[in-house]
Amino acid sequence: MTARIIGIGAYAPEQVVTNQDLTKFLDTNDAWIRERTGIGARHVSTSEGTSALATEAAKRAIADAGISPEEIEIVIVATSSPDRAFPSAAADVQGAIGAKHAVAFDITAACSGFIYALHIVQGFIQAGIYKTALIIGAETLSKVLDWTDRSSCILFGDGAGAAVVRADETGVVKTLVGSDGTKNDVLYCQARSLENCLTGGKPELGFMQMDGQEVFKFAVKKVPEIVNAILEETGTDREAVQHYLLHQANIRILEAASRRLKVPMDKIPVNIERYGNTSAASIPILLDEMHRDGRLKRGDTLVMAGFGAGLTWGAALMTW
Repeated sequence: MTARIIGIGAYAPEQVVTNQDLTKFLDTNDAWIRERTGIGARHVSTSEGTSALATEAAKRAIADAGISPEEIEIVIVATSSPDRAFPSAAADVQGAIGAKHAVAFDITAACSGFIYALHIVQGFIQAGIYKTALIIGAETLSKVLDWTDRSSCILFGDGAGAAVVRADETGVVKTLVGSDGTKNDVLYCQARSLENCLTGGKPELGFMQMDGQEVFKFAVKKVPEIVNAILEETGTDREAVQHYLLHQANIRILEAASRRLKVPMDKIPVNIERYGNTSAASIPILLDEMHRDGRLKRGDTLVMAGFGAGLTWGAALMTW
């Protein structure tokens, strides 16, 4: 048996912040942002936290799958921006949707998180431990951005995407994940600092810090590398793949991947213009859009690939 996505759903906050809106407090303009990133707008939450976004995406995925929440045996939320250190966002979702038989936990793999969650669930299903799972990528990165830093705050948006995954004869062919902790300072966000009764200080929280050039160099090399690896290891011809769903971080990265993989851009769907980089939510939001507008057909061969802080990366080859 393998893991198959049987339901997909996504949700983003109602508030949209355009590039023009950013010019009110940043020294930037729409053309500058679009040229460098491909982003025109992003959703920013003013009231809904990560768990709320995840819950709404989960409800939509469950409705799309046509199952009862009580059938779900495991809930995994991939996020780098939970509402609380504990309990987990997954526990929030489990309680909110009534998945009373499910174990629930979060994972932190940044923008690779959804692929990591699928990788974990694939292992559980192949081992016969669980048959029905709910995996979610959800972020409210707006709360960890320095909104005075135009090099980073223009890139990210809030949102969530969820998938119901069930044991089946077809579905995931292979997953591939990896990490390099020696590069953990390239993209990071400081959590509560170490202060206590012995240090005498007050704990502080940090903002996201990113070395944009290093992230770009990593991404344009690693994405083609992991896509080629998963195709070679499974003996799959790249022409047999209908869609390459790559993490929506920057249009230049997507275009570079197209050139290096020798895959036309019409096989690499793009929605970054309207969402920005939603980190772990990026790939499932894109999946949901393609499902709803009919671009995904049952039986299609898909490659998904993500990369992010850690540094982390992951890819999945699957039949839709």
